[in-house]
Amino acid sequence: MPSYRLIAPAVAALTLAHGAAIAADTPNPVKDGEIDRQRAALAMSTFGAGFGPQSPRDIDAAEGQNLRFFSAAPPASQMNLCNIHFHENAEHRGGEFTTYAGNGDGKGYGSGYQYDGTLTAAELAPLDSPIGTEGGHGDLQPGDTIEVHYVHTTAQVTPGPTLGACLSEAIGNPQLRVEAQVYVLVNDPGAADFEELTRLTVRNNLYQAQNIPSNTGTPVRYAGSTTGPGYNTKGSPFQVTWSVRPKVIRVNIHSVGAWLEHNHFDETHAHGVRNLVVSPDLLSPISN
Repeated sequence: MPSYRLIAPAVAALTLAHGAAIAADTPNPVKDGEIDRQRAALAMSTFGAGFGPQSPRDIDAAEGQNLRFFSAAPPASQMNLCNIHFHENAEHRGGEFTTYAGNGDGKGYGSGYQYDGTLTAAELAPLDSPIGTEGGHGDLQPGDTIEVHYVHTTAQVTPGPTLGACLSEAIGNPQLRVEAQVYVLVNDPGAADFEELTRLTVRNNLYQAQNIPSNTGTPVRYAGSTTGPGYNTKGSPFQVTWSVRPKVIRVNIHSVGAWLEHNHFDETHAHGVRNLVVSPDLLSPISN
């Protein structure tokens, strides 16, 4: 992982300009009132309904009052890797990704959290065309932040598309675990290779992502749920054990483009983000 360093004011200005360009990707972001409305709808739809703790959350804030208990999933090494996908901007907040991208379009794009550090002009050199565009959304450029979800299950499955690949008719309630890592995309062939970071292997008859980073800080572990903007106004019924790493790795954006062109999971673009869950009634306490 390249070391973090201060850069000249001119380059810092370039970084700020890039942030403004990201915001411009959503020309008409929704107002705060729309996000407030969505959070109110989430609170109303989950009140007294028995939903367990939700995700995503601020990993630097330990408070939580949802005591709907479920046992933590086993370590990832004892589970099957069933799916890998990523979101445009981090869904979680904390660590080295606390810069709010804005309210976005109210449907998951243009929102979330961005890498707080600085990048050089070379790292931010624009591409001839963005990668991962799907219906006008999910396009990626150097400087963008993504949150990758390495999803694991206790079911006997083969890795594949969507959460459905993590479920099995043989086990109606498999345990789920997500190992989450935030990356910042740079135009640098010397940065980390996304195809290597997502490479699969089989160990002890279990599918594994063999290169999930182990040098990005102690993961914050907590009980939560599945994510995605489809749950902005309703609770997710899936119980998930989360491990979210607080530090960010620079990744060669071209390797992300190569992965999107061919991967086991039919992923072609970045997914939108769910609103940060902030109500203590919908969060578990963090104890680690």
